[in-house]
Amino acid sequence: MKLRILLFIFLLSSFVFAQNFNSAMPVSKSDVETNYYAKDSTANALVIYDYGNSFVDKETFWLRVQIKHKTKILTAEGRDRGEIEVRLYKGKSSEEKIKDIRGATYNLVNGEIVKTELSSNAIFREENEKYTLVKFVLPNVKVGSVITYSYETQSRYMSKYQPWYFQGQDPVLYSEYNTSIPGNYEYNIKLVGGIKLDLQDTGLKKNCIKINGSVGADCATAKYIMKNIPAYKPEGYTTTSLNYIARIEYELKVVKHFDSRVDKLTKTWANVDKELKIDKDFGKQISKKNIIKKVLPSGISSINNELDKAIAIYKFVLDSYKWNGKSERYDVSIKNLIKEKVGSSFEINLLLENLLTSQGFKVYPILISTRGNGLATKVYPVLTDFNDVILKTIIDGKDYFLNATDPYLSFGELPFKCLNQYGRLIGFEDGSYWENIEVNEFSSRQHRVNLHSFKDDIFQGTIESKFTGYHAHNVKKKFDEGQKDYKAKKADNYSDIIVEEHNVIDFDKTKVDFNEKINFTLEPELIGNKIYLNPFLIKFFEENPFKLQERTYPIDFGYKDVYNYIMKIDLGEHLKALEIPGNITYALPNKSGSFIFNVESKDNELIIYFKVKFNFAIYASEFYSYLKNFMNKIVVTQKNTIIVLEKQ
Repeated sequence: MKLRILLFIFLLSSFVFAQNFNSAMPVSKSDVETNYYAKDSTANALVIYDYGNSFVDKETFWLRVQIKHKTKILTAEGRDRGEIEVRLYKGKSSEEKIKDIRGATYNLVNGEIVKTELSSNAIFREENEKYTLVKFVLPNVKVGSVITYSYETQSRYMSKYQPWYFQGQDPVLYSEYNTSIPGNYEYNIKLVGGIKLDLQDTGLKKNCIKINGSVGADCATAKYIMKNIPAYKPEGYTTTSLNYIARIEYELKVVKHFDSRVDKLTKTWANVDKELKIDKDFGKQISKKNIIKKVLPSGISSINNELDKAIAIYKFVLDSYKWNGKSERYDVSIKNLIKEKVGSSFEINLLLENLLTSQGFKVYPILISTRGNGLATKVYPVLTDFNDVILKTIIDGKDYFLNATDPYLSFGELPFKCLNQYGRLIGFEDGSYWENIEVNEFSSRQHRVNLHSFKDDIFQGTIESKFTGYHAHNVKKKFDEGQKDYKAKKADNYSDIIVEEHNVIDFDKTKVDFNEKINFTLEPELIGNKIYLNPFLIKFFEENPFKLQERTYPIDFGYKDVYNYIMKIDLGEHLKALEIPGNITYALPNKSGSFIFNVESKDNELIIYFKVKFNFAIYASEFYSYLKNFMNKIVVTQKNTIIVLEKQ
């Protein structure tokens, strides 16, 4: 009976807030009493109700935005939700306004709800050059409090209609946004993030605004509702949060004035292509034959093989010009780059485009938005979305993406920051189009460990390691920047072995791989005549990187990769295998990944084989629970595997 009562209370705590989804924001006793949210036990606060209403005033024609908000404070860390900030834009001719700020804190005192209202003394203004920051602090906020607040902003700036964020740092039970947009304003409306709306209701309100009582416009109305929205919690293997936080955004594309004038603010890609062709920082920097005709060494021009020639041109640019860390399409000058030997990403890559084109290669620049900058919108052209440029060339029927700013990249590789799904390929002859940016090859880490001798209770062994693709970039850079320091840190990272000799093999920073070999000694754990050995001298994952209860955004590795670990133990005449672990085979859904662990005894040898493979670069959020379990099995296998050997 007691168990049933506890279960009832637990379930009740998950649903008690559901009755309060209305704009009056009443606070019930159960709201104040409940201090747990079952769907997210780590939440610091819970947004019970979030409401917005945006419309154009009939009299002033200003945009009015009415906000109402109700939140439950669950932990001490959540108390700062009672400190609210509103930023008001200052223009040359007008400033945004705020009015009707109201708020209250509700606490339970001696079994009764006590309401403490926001005082005017707790409202502050900070004046800045371009905006005013309005702050208000709700009183007596503590763990268990329920806070409510409301206010209205007013703005004459219709160029960007008020966006609405359904998702934030706290889980949300109910979020509603209402809009009324006069017909003389047309917006591109974009729903961002992977969470679907629970309700989208649209309509038309006749003659919502009028001028001089005669000329007027109808309004397009909309209601958007989301329920039970998880908190956005940042975690590894992703790009910027701007790509995935659930929200609605508006971009003004057409203004129809009452005097019949029409302003088209959003351009087509055909218009943008024409502008880029004559742009001094882009189109005017392409095909600069006179400037670059004496730049390329004659020995490169005489190379017959097309791929070899392209690689030689690429290496020449890498070796001759240094990136200054800037990537924006601004103040671009190939002429200055050739003179100064230092330049931006646009300058270096457009120089590479010129040099390749001069040797007969067909080359296309691709405007991209980097991983930290967010995905460029595909709905309409927004040039400010793009913050870098790469190149595409086709040699013997194969596509190659190029970027000559990083000396540790091999031909056909892009910096990791550029792996952001797609870019806009600019073809001045045939027009621009969206180009997918994908890495088809697997990047890999491989370690071959050989325990080949056991004498005086010590193993002698070697580790042969090979890093390819994106796993090789940082390793090559660290080694090249300081070989002694690299080897010293490498030796310190091995807790179970003593490094006797360390050699890097055939190092070339522009090669796709990095190879090294370590000779070591290992003193295993010995109890009596039994040896207890964890075969994983190198662990790919020390802990599970996936810890969230729920993740609403993709898992973006950037590239496909594979991890290989092989250990051979020569048992010889002095060792015998007593206990070996069982084999493990585990696969992700849709053949998207696999994990194999095998131990085999053969010809007086133990062979341990461990392989992890991720077949996708990007996994949808629906894969999260599978990946979390997958990684947990990998970590547990690496940490807890024990082989028992016996001395003979």
